[in-house]
Amino acid sequence: MSAEARLREKLMVALEPTRLDVVNESELHAGHRSSPGTGESHFRILIVSPKFTGVSRVGRHRMVNEAVAEEIAGGRIHALALSTYAPGESVR
Repeated sequence: MSAEARLREKLMVALEPTRLDVVNESELHAGHRSSPGTGESHFRILIVSPKFTGVSRVGRHRMVNEAVAEEIAGGRIHALALSTYAPGESVR
């Protein structure tokens, strides 16, 4: 299973989003000194979840990081750019 699919699956289960965009941006970081060079290390994620209602931006990022902690700890994922919203918030 690809890193993108693993991220998507874990976030769907943990946060039950109404919208989830996972974009692999690894090619933009090719040759980056600490990049593992797998082609699946840098991702941009936009997620809208009711579980974010009333939670600070830092809290939301912690929730996402906890959901994908295994991927990050294993070194498979080097960087996540997160945009986290509750339903009804303006998505940018």
